[in-house]
Amino acid sequence: MSINRSYYISFVLIALAVVLAFLLNVSSGSVSIPFGTILAALFGTEMELDSWNYILWNYRVPKAFTAVLVGGGLSLSGLLMQTLFRNPLAGPFVLGISSGASLGAALLLMGFSLLSGFTTISIFNDVSVAIAASAGSFLVLLVVMVVANRIKDTMALLIIGLMFGSITSAIVSVMAYFTSAENLQRFIFWSFGSVGNLSSQQVALLAAIVGLGFILSVGSIKQLNAFLLGENYAQSLGVSLKKSRLVIILGTGLLAGGITAFAGPIAFVGLAVPHLTRQIFDTMEHKILIPAVFLYGAILMLLCDTIAQLPNSANVLPINAITSLVGAPVVIWLLVRKRKLLF
Repeated sequence: MSINRSYYISFVLIALAVVLAFLLNVSSGSVSIPFGTILAALFGTEMELDSWNYILWNYRVPKAFTAVLVGGGLSLSGLLMQTLFRNPLAGPFVLGISSGASLGAALLLMGFSLLSGFTTISIFNDVSVAIAASAGSFLVLLVVMVVANRIKDTMALLIIGLMFGSITSAIVSVMAYFTSAENLQRFIFWSFGSVGNLSSQQVALLAAIVGLGFILSVGSIKQLNAFLLGENYAQSLGVSLKKSRLVIILGTGLLAGGITAFAGPIAFVGLAVPHLTRQIFDTMEHKILIPAVFLYGAILMLLCDTIAQLPNSANVLPINAITSLVGAPVVIWLLVRKRKLLF
């Protein structure tokens, strides 16, 4: 399929919107820094105060890049799952991979309090939590891929993924019941989600994970388009169902699992942005949807993170709550206006 000229114009406008949302995000925070100073600093000019320089380059810029990766990656993983299962309610969490990340974090943050002598263990930091969550998501991903290799029915795989999510959620609930109040509070704060706790090195690692997931998605464009018309039609086009499913699941696992490990479980974005993008572009062609969904997800997450940062306050609202409060009314309005669900 050749891409219409209007789509190129749309992508240019969306890219400009991403840049504007990025600039708005880095100019917001508890410390007031003139916008002109920030803009000049981004182009290499030295800032007047060392404290401003530290805040911009060690906190705000990594946070903004994290928001781009988180929003874009979750939205893309949601698109992959909705297409694979041909289900508009599917999202990045349906295979239980993100639940596995939550279980890994819970085992670190709450599991030790079930063992005497470990209630005050001093390994609770952002890096150790990310490692534990990554291990949890990776183990669940391996199990899901083994199951996907053994069964032929895609809907059965969806149900099994939901069961994995239920099992891990149940284990987390049991640990939450027995853990100490202090460790439970740590886990609850992690579950709120955040894009502002990563170092530049962690952002680079997250970018590598999201980049690999994006490459796998782009490499599956033909298969994704074929899946929309059913598995029998996909087979008639020479698509290997088993291989295609494994690649799509691996891409989703890298995106959803990696993002959850580094930023916590962030809801709504992966479910809603693919629908929002389909309504705006009025197409099912994944050559257009994949980059568009990524960019729209980045814009939404940047705006939500900007809103979550209360003006002139060190307090930051939970990003999970903001994504739903801001994004849900927009999707509802768009669906009511279009009067149909394009899928």
